[in-house]
Order: sequence, then C-alpha cells, then structure tokens
Amino acid sequence: MSIGRGEVAEWSNALAWKASRGDEPLEGSNPSLSARSRVLRITLIRHGPTDWNETGRFQGRTDVPLSALGRAHARAVAAALREHGVRKVYSSDLRRARETARAVAGAQAVPLVEDARLREFDFGRWEGLTWDEIVADDPKLARRPRSAARYYNPVEGEPFESVRRRVRAFLHDVIARGESPIAVVTHAGALHAFCAELDLETTRFSPGGITRIAIDDGRAELLSLNDVGHLDSAN
Repeated sequence: MSIGRGEVAEWSNALAWKASRGDEPLEGSNPSLSARSRVLRITLIRHGPTDWNETGRFQGRTDVPLSALGRAHARAVAAALREHGVRKVYSSDLRRARETARAVAGAQAVPLVEDARLREFDFGRWEGLTWDEIVADDPKLARRPRSAARYYNPVEGEPFESVRRRVRAFLHDVIARGESPIAVVTHAGALHAFCAELDLETTRFSPGGITRIAIDDGRAELLSLNDVGHLDSAN
C-alpha cells in the first residue's frame, strides 16, 4: 500500500503489523501492544556525510568516519533537536552513525545505546564502488534508480528483506517498551526499511536529514520527511 505524506498507515498490532503481507510474527511478541494509548514519537536521522558519501561510494559495513562536513552536520542535527527533547538516542554501531549520535545525545545529556540492528546494508562486493561502477558490472540495474533500496540484492551481501527483518525487530522492542520520544541515528538503507515496515512514504535520504514519525493506537503517521533545513548553516 502506498501512503502519501502525512497520511496514516494502519497496523493490526505490534505482534505482526505486516501479517497481511505474509510476514511471520516475531517471536515473543505481545498482541496487547496495539491497545497502548500513548503516542510514541521517533525521530529518524541519517548520519552526517563522510568522504565516501561525497564521492558517491557505497559504504555498507565499511567503517568510514565522518568527514569535517559530517561533523558540522552532526552538530547542526544536535542543535535542531534541542527543541524536540528526547529521552534516549539509539544508534547503529558503525562509526559514522555513532559520531552523529554522540553529538545528539551529548547536547541533551541523554543515554546513547548502540544497536547492531540499525546497521547499513552489508553491500558485499558493492562496497567502495560508485553506482556507475556497480551498474557497469551488472547492467540490468540501470533500470532501477540508485535510491530504490527495496530492489537491492548486492553480490555477496545482504538483501533488503534482511535489513527489514532487523528493523522490524528493533521497532517491536521499542514499541514494547513504550519509549518516547527517542532519536534513532542510522543509515539510508535502514531508513528505507523503517518506511517500508510502517507503510510510509520514502525518498532519497540525505546525510544529516531528519524524519519524524508518530505511532498512536496502532497507527504510524509521517510528521516530516528528510528535513534538511537545519543543515544550511553547516554547508
């Protein structure tokens, strides 16, 4: 189901919000989660840019640090979120995400929790390559836009469905704990997986971009998508 920006996606419950699509329920899930009346607010953040971002190279699990511009973007993200207080920051354990998350958590003096489920795709043989180099090796990919992560199935790497399973398990745990508001610092591939799991609009996610969602009574609503206005002063 394609959901327009700002529209609401129905979930049956947190036990298996994708059951209608044939996904298997998560082990240990709790059917009563859909009855929670508390609105859960989650701010999704793509890490700041790296040198590889600036040259268009697929990073995946390669542990590239933020560039000088990336560190400036991290500070800008942290400043932008001060008016949207969070109780906790979750982050991928890859360095570019951790460095961004530390800026956000430090600005608000809240806990930072690393979670490997928030990692980027394992891009296998694609890592370190540009999209043009990947397409030259596999010309049929030219029919797909670079940002269409749902079609990714990198050679010797991880398919999109695997990324979705990781994100689904993370979402289930956050909903079960009722944590709100929280920030999640992750990667473009994982952000596509979040949107796919929640039946929300997707886009090409920019480094340092901020996306906000709310989950209320089993429904996910997109509040903002890939907001980058806060980065103007950092560029």
